[in-house]
Amino acid sequence: MSDDPYAVLGVKREATQDEIRKAYRQLAKKLHPDLNPGDKAAEEKFKQVSAAYDVLGDAEKRTRFDRGEIDASGQERPRERYYRDFHGADAEPHVYSSHGGFGDFMESEDILRDMFGRGGGEARIRLRGQDALYRLAVEFLEALNGATKRITLPDGGTLDVVIPPGTRDKQVLRLRGKGGAGLGGGPPGDALVEIDVEPHRFFTRKGDDIHLELPISLPEAVLGAKLDVPTPTGPVRMTVPKGANTGTVLRLRGKGAPRSDKTQGDEYVTLKIVLPQQLDPELEEFARRWQAGQSQNPRGHLEA
Repeated sequence: MSDDPYAVLGVKREATQDEIRKAYRQLAKKLHPDLNPGDKAAEEKFKQVSAAYDVLGDAEKRTRFDRGEIDASGQERPRERYYRDFHGADAEPHVYSSHGGFGDFMESEDILRDMFGRGGGEARIRLRGQDALYRLAVEFLEALNGATKRITLPDGGTLDVVIPPGTRDKQVLRLRGKGGAGLGGGPPGDALVEIDVEPHRFFTRKGDDIHLELPISLPEAVLGAKLDVPTPTGPVRMTVPKGANTGTVLRLRGKGAPRSDKTQGDEYVTLKIVLPQQLDPELEEFARRWQAGQSQNPRGHLEA
């Protein structure tokens, strides 16, 4: 997706919220998947437009984007000049860590504004507290559906982290004021929590869509069937059409990852025909006698 949501919506940076809303509605009507069935390019563009409006349609998010605090997908931008890497090369996976010192956490303009103050006729140092850096392992469905996780801090304290529904792998959550204490009355730093989403045993995520490979039997493929299909929020009844083949993709609308604009991605179900581990003699005999099957060449498209 473009790094500039203004360009995606086709508006100027000084556009009003009403102009942004109008531009989004025009593009959404034009690109909505229901009006462009099977058009993957329009579907992808619709997702980009929705993501851009998610940032610019919210006045607070728009201000934060303009200040460089979040990126075009709405994720926090870590303050790279404020801290070093999260952990050293010899650190264990998912270890929570923080680093001392104030030099890495102050920009020059912060120093000019905050370092010196006047109190009682004497100069005093006033520094913003350090940003505390953590990594948090989250299960796939916890990230997708939302959860509250607790981090145990090195000093024995705890920090509760609210995982918003739809949280992505490597997304950084900022907990304002939950970092180190300031010096000389300076404000506290923030807690920056990078989310490590653990893989799921059968779901995968691509953008805001969820993908699933669904095994089906030969009779279900030939005759069609109504099956209960797993989704992140529970099983859903889905119709497998007659004559379905391995690789056939069916879509469950709205069963993907939640978005901040209250919409959701889709779930894409890829069918895979699975024969019994031990073939039935009746099935073997049918295959031998099935003339249409004997003459079929499913690899014809691969021949030169």
